[in-house]
Amino acid sequence: MNFDYHFGNQYYNYYDGIGIKSTEYEIMAPEQSQAEQPGMEYLMNPKPIFDNPNYRGSGKLNGKVAIITGGDSGLGRAAAIAFVKEGAKVVIPYYDEHRDAADTKNYIENLGGECLLLSGDISDKNFCSEIVNATLERFGHIDILVNNAGVQYQQDSLDCISDEQFDWTMKVNVYGMFYLTKAVLPYLKSGSSIINLSSVTTFYGDPQLIDYVTTKGAIVGFTRALARNLALKNIRVNAIAPGFFWTPLQPACWVSEKIPSLGSNAAMARGAMPYELAPTFVFLASDDSSYVTGQVIHNNGGEVMG
Repeated sequence: MNFDYHFGNQYYNYYDGIGIKSTEYEIMAPEQSQAEQPGMEYLMNPKPIFDNPNYRGSGKLNGKVAIITGGDSGLGRAAAIAFVKEGAKVVIPYYDEHRDAADTKNYIENLGGECLLLSGDISDKNFCSEIVNATLERFGHIDILVNNAGVQYQQDSLDCISDEQFDWTMKVNVYGMFYLTKAVLPYLKSGSSIINLSSVTTFYGDPQLIDYVTTKGAIVGFTRALARNLALKNIRVNAIAPGFFWTPLQPACWVSEKIPSLGSNAAMARGAMPYELAPTFVFLASDDSSYVTGQVIHNNGGEVMG
């Protein structure tokens, strides 16, 4: 597998808002866009790298069952692959990205793992109940929940955000997390782990993602409050706030000309591939993080510090 993932090794100068050259960054992807959320991985150029072939599992999740929303592609797919390498069985609820989901399932099965796919809308609490019931029927228990699925839309100002868009973003990113966590909670035991996906955008306030940033900030609050609520039950709740990772959400959100510069604000002056986040998922899901709860882990290449 090729790890030289920067597109064509082309270097671009990055200029700040007043035209002063601040750094040089290496482009990850050329201009492109997709018309629908949450986007299709098989259409992306270049394809995201979701598995590090040098990663060797050590049984950290042997016998565990993990539900990973949006695990058909992007960061969720990377988490699913790493979990399987560590011995877990995975359940992947996804929206309508059937080809990506099938590709992920095939990849997992080729690794010798087990994967259950469930298509539906996580903003519907009935579907969240179905996810739990199907997981218990297939695997008998639940140990890990990863609330990863989400949508984001680029808009230049608050006036551009329709009531319908705001409602949908809130329902997918926040209501879906709430409904599924509530449905899963009665079946979690001491040592279980909940991992929620926030975003670096919450910590600097991206001006073109106002509704998305609002939801990701809510996820931070939900994580901290739930972590305190469940701490004495030894159920850990943490969040990850990724920077720019090359996932289907990017071409499905941004105008095509913005794609080549994504990640350039990071101190490392680059974006990242999904496999680079996989070990963080494993850390938070496993006993390696047995004394970690209510935390937000920042994997952002130095875009936000402190």
